[in-house]
Formats: sequence, C-alpha cells, structure tokens
Amino acid sequence: MALCRYTAAVLDDFALLERLIGFDTTSHRSNLPFADFVADYADATPDLAVERVASPDGEKANLILRFGPPADGDRTGLVLSGHMDVVPATEDEWRSDPFASVDDGERIYGRGSADMKGFLAVALNVAMSARQLKRPLVLVYTYDEEVGTIGARDLVERWPEVESLPTRTIIGEPTTMRVVRMHKGHLKAKITLFGLSAHSGYPHLGKNAIEAAARVLVSLRKLRHKLEMAGGPNAEHFPEVPFVPLNVGIIRGGSATNVVPDRCVIELGARALPGMIETGVYNLIEEAVANAAGPTRYEVELTGNSPPMHLAADSPVHCELCALVGQTGDASVSFATDAGWFQKAGMECVIFGPGSIEVAHKPNEFIPKADMAMARRRLEEVIDKWCR
Repeated sequence: MALCRYTAAVLDDFALLERLIGFDTTSHRSNLPFADFVADYADATPDLAVERVASPDGEKANLILRFGPPADGDRTGLVLSGHMDVVPATEDEWRSDPFASVDDGERIYGRGSADMKGFLAVALNVAMSARQLKRPLVLVYTYDEEVGTIGARDLVERWPEVESLPTRTIIGEPTTMRVVRMHKGHLKAKITLFGLSAHSGYPHLGKNAIEAAARVLVSLRKLRHKLEMAGGPNAEHFPEVPFVPLNVGIIRGGSATNVVPDRCVIELGARALPGMIETGVYNLIEEAVANAAGPTRYEVELTGNSPPMHLAADSPVHCELCALVGQTGDASVSFATDAGWFQKAGMECVIFGPGSIEVAHKPNEFIPKADMAMARRRLEEVIDKWCR
C-alpha cells in the first residue's frame, strides 16, 4: 500500500550513488560542488525548501532539504541525516579509482559507498518521491563529520532553526541495518611541551622537550590503565571495550640529531562512554600532564569533541523502529557520529543504515546493493508512519 505513494526518481538509487561517489569530498576539500549537485538534483520536487548553512570560512556548507509541510512547532515528522565528507583514499591496495564507482552486480565499490553516500542516495531518492506528506520530512547533510563532527556542531551552536527540526532522527551510518541507540564520543587533545634548543655537544645549554614528553607519556599510560579499570556508565553495552579508551596517536619533535629539541607535540584521543561528561575526561588528561611535566612549560589544547550519544531504550523512535525491523535488544557502536551534537538540540537519534563499518575507511570500500534495497523499504515505511 505504501509504495503507491512514491513516484520514480530521476536516477535509481544505484546510479545516484555512483554520481555521488564521483565527487571527491575528502574532508580537506570543499563540499560545495557536492551540495550544489544534490540541491539541483532535488530542485523539481514539489514543496521543497533548500537551505545551505555555510561554515564560518564559507568554504563548506551543511545542506538542509525540507519536504512536505513546514514545521508547526510541535517537532513532529522525521529527520534523515548523514555526512557528505569522506576519509582520504590514498592506500595502494585500491583495485580501482576510489572516486569512480565499480558495480559488480552485487556490490558498489568506491570511497564513501558505505560511509555513507549509499544512505545519502537512498534517503534523497525516497524523500523526493514521497507524496501526501502531512508532517515535515527533513534531510540534514553535514560537512566534516570525519574530522570531528564539525558541521553538526556548527548547526547546533550557530543555526537558530535547529531546534525547530523534527525530534525523530535517523543517522544513516553503516550499521548493517541494526538499530543503534548509543555510541561513545571522541575527544581529541594536543599537548605541546616547550624546551630550549642548543647544540647537542653542549646539552647543558638547552632543555630537551622530547625527554619532558617521555615523562608525560608515562603519566598518560597510567591514566589509560586507570580508565580501563574504572569502567563507567553504560559500560555493559560495550563488551569488547567496556571503558574509556585513550590512544596516543601522534608524536612530533626535534629537527636533527645534533640539536637539543625545543618542542615536542603529542596528539591523543579518548572515547567517553554514553552518560559521561566529556569535559571530565579532558580534565583528567590535563591533570596527567601537569603531574609529569615538572618545570617544563606546556600547553594542552582541546582540538576536537564529538560527544557520546545515548537514547533511552523506551524512546518512541527506538521502540517503533526496532519493532518495524523485528529487532530485540539494544545495539551500540564505538564510533562517534553527528548524533552526539544533535541530541543537544533535543533530537532523539538512532543510528541505522546500510553497509558495514568494517569496510569503511579501508581500500576497496563497498556497499551491498541488497542493503540499499532494504534501506529503501525501511525508509519508505518509517516515512509512512511518521510523516503521514
């Protein structure tokens, strides 16, 4: 019955995905050509309102597409959301051009196919073809999710209309069509230790910043063990890693072996559990550095913050979507998404999308065409339920 309420899209879902993969939206590039294509593609849809919310520097934009009637203040309807950017595709193991999709009949290969242009293509086509909408259907496509959920944070902090969006929200990250109601956050910090350069033949005239960094690394390792032992709220939902992992990922220091290094930089990340205040983890990092730096001057800078996401198990969007797909029990993931920010605007988010996170960020990324077909059916069903 629901299918008669949908008209044919300009391109089928697979052809549209191939076009989207063709845009190199690696996070260091502008996403404006991609956003312009999506807006132009959807332009002929009745009752469509398009808004671009530019980044502070104007080089990128979040894209908002509103279908159906305007919001009436009760925040009913549905948001379908995903990010437009992708991670770099520089690995030698790629068997084809990462930005020229390959369809082998069962899978579509290309950077971003699973994470998450497959969902973007399906959501766009389903929204464009939907008719008889009685409540708003909104697509929210964000920029720079891969480098710290920057676009979502920008919307929540600077766009006044964010609190008029429907509360029911599906973030289409690849979950192999499992309904996920919580994820860890990802906090990133940069520690800079300042020494004094000198000729290595006269080391007493300098202060070695790398040696100071070594003391800090030992202190951070102790903090890592402490976090592993402490666990935290909702740890039982993350049986593989039931704690806040802390990872020192980058160290840079020194210029030559005959020069006492005057600076050393440590970059790290920590993933707070749902229910934790992420600034509390940052405070522990600052304390660990202060305890170990000694007389060495240092700075600790918060360079990124993707909050954890936690949705109540009895939330209507979670219960109704689980019932729709026949899922029992909770699901969680250990990667961060835009949902961490959107929940701060009162949006009740679930993570639910085609493809697998296990092939994301890897060479020869792909999405099964069967997953996309299932995603189409499910999105049509939830639009019927929540927008009609």
